[in-house]
Amino acid sequence: MTADLAIKGATLVSGTQRSRRHVYVTDGRITAVTDADLPADRVVDATGLFLLPGLVDTHVHLMDPGDVSREDFPTGTAAAAAAGVTTIVEHTHSHPVRVAEDLTAKREHLEGRSDVDFGLAAHVWPDHIPDLQALWESGAAFFKIFTCTTHGVPGLVGEELRSAMEAIASFGGVALVHCEDEEATARAESVLRARGRDDNGILIDWRGRDAELTAVTEVCRLAATVGTTTTIAHVSSPEVARIIEDWRGKGADLAAEACPQYFALREEEVLTEGALRKFTPPARARGDEDEAEMWRLLSSGVLSHVSTDHAPSTREQKAAGIWDAPFGLPGIDTTAPFLVDAAMRGVIALEDVVRVYSESPARRYGLIPRKGRLEVGADADLALVDPESSWQVDHSEIISKAGWTPFHGRRFRGRIQRTYLRGELVAEERRPVRGHSGRFLPGAGHLPI
Repeated sequence: MTADLAIKGATLVSGTQRSRRHVYVTDGRITAVTDADLPADRVVDATGLFLLPGLVDTHVHLMDPGDVSREDFPTGTAAAAAAGVTTIVEHTHSHPVRVAEDLTAKREHLEGRSDVDFGLAAHVWPDHIPDLQALWESGAAFFKIFTCTTHGVPGLVGEELRSAMEAIASFGGVALVHCEDEEATARAESVLRARGRDDNGILIDWRGRDAELTAVTEVCRLAATVGTTTTIAHVSSPEVARIIEDWRGKGADLAAEACPQYFALREEEVLTEGALRKFTPPARARGDEDEAEMWRLLSSGVLSHVSTDHAPSTREQKAAGIWDAPFGLPGIDTTAPFLVDAAMRGVIALEDVVRVYSESPARRYGLIPRKGRLEVGADADLALVDPESSWQVDHSEIISKAGWTPFHGRRFRGRIQRTYLRGELVAEERRPVRGHSGRFLPGAGHLPI
């Protein structure tokens, strides 16, 4: 039988090893991984390149449907494809999914609007906790919980938080929790406003370290007590990671999600960059030692996977000032290049990149074995990387509607040369080349209709 596509001569990289093999694709699936020279209609000579499974980003905000001036699915997923990301899990705070009907309406709205395959997450609202199981069975990928009111989403504390986590545990769902203490952040904001503070330094005092540590400890305790499968979102520091590691040792099913901004951006940058560094929790690193420890925690597995928390705003929108500008950074364009560069420089292994930005997130959210693997039967989602290429990041090359990146001016080693979604080329030389062929991926709890 003749395959549709053959990728020949590449070095295949998994989360644990690498080997030089040929990959054959038919009808969008991998049909052979072998040394044999088999016939194919299309042949790509990938000699000298690394072949990675398509990357999987499970924390993305594309603002669609709703006000798409910050980002939408066509633009955001084009940026993803150009960066080697073939699967995302998305949720937008501006148009939250709270009940099963919301999820259905969003799926219908997004038909024909995505360049990559996508799952959709839901939000937990205090008055919709009884609706969570129906949402899970309708295909939600996970449930986003805030422990402090942010982006207009109410924070859950005390019995509301416990009730939500008990409900999610009861039907085997997954929670992604943004951990900052409601009382601490509200009190800090009140004091800062009363003092008339509007300098950029308010972010450090408003969203302080103790607020995050307090909330993480409480959420981890609840996860251990009620048995909720829980991911702690955007772990900002080694101190947070160690709390999670400690509670894992007590039996809690906890994942620790890492984001590039906590490896590469410094706490003091907000003082000069202002709202262009307004994200929360804020950057915590104060020196090289902090960054090195985050990389060690990632390579050792304490930090379990990487996501972008892509939440872009244009520079004009960020110009509203430190209090009023939206939280968040653009990240989908640069996260895979950032990780590949770290591997090329020897900070982590290329196997680590596959593990933390493909295999582990796919496993956490029920996408294995279709996603995250270069194996027979998996979707032929592929990223070809040229290790000899180097390039300088520039605002002008950002595809996201944000049009800027905090990594502007940095030189990255290694370049994602081509991206395939189910065997079809969707990006080449970091530019999208194909239409909106992405499909909805129901979550692990989906019940067939």
